[in-house]
Amino acid sequence: MNQQRVLVWDAPVRVFHWMLAVSFLGAFLTAESERWRDVHVMLGYTVAGLLAFRLVWGLVGSRYARFSSFAFGPSKVVAYLKSLLGSKPEHHLGHNPAGSWAIYGLLSTGVIASLSGWLKYQEIGGDAMEEVHEFSANLMLAVVVVHLAGVVVSSFLHRENLVRSMLTGYKSGTPSAKTRAHWLVAAALATAVALGWMLAGR
Repeated sequence: MNQQRVLVWDAPVRVFHWMLAVSFLGAFLTAESERWRDVHVMLGYTVAGLLAFRLVWGLVGSRYARFSSFAFGPSKVVAYLKSLLGSKPEHHLGHNPAGSWAIYGLLSTGVIASLSGWLKYQEIGGDAMEEVHEFSANLMLAVVVVHLAGVVVSSFLHRENLVRSMLTGYKSGTPSAKTRAHWLVAAALATAVALGWMLAGR
């Protein structure tokens, strides 16, 4: 079948992706500074708001944004990783099996870090909650590093620029279904939610 440019990552997913990357990086870098404490809290609220939006969008969003489109079990992940060692690496238009587990890892560690950070900010849980917050944030960073390594490897093996596709939304492939047409509205909603959380954290 002929390959064509397919809109895989809709606007809400792209807005979420890049805002989460900037917000998490900023929150991580300001975590140990009393001077930047308010900024850290604001960015933490932003991360929480973005994660809340992504969880909802994973249920009601466009085809490739839905969790059901990348719900791969362990056997699928192993098979995909083995294929990378062969001459014909397994290719997926949306998230590949290994990448999907990285996404779930980012979401779960992000939720734990956000919740524990909020409890710590409310002075609930004491030192134990602080330990949970730091551990989950460090674990999230580790998942980010693995995710970035996967992006580099996949881009090389599949001869496609995954970073560019997350900017434009398009990849080369054969579409199996039309995606929805309300991306801009949802993107505006995601931005509004994030800004609201930012203001709440001030």
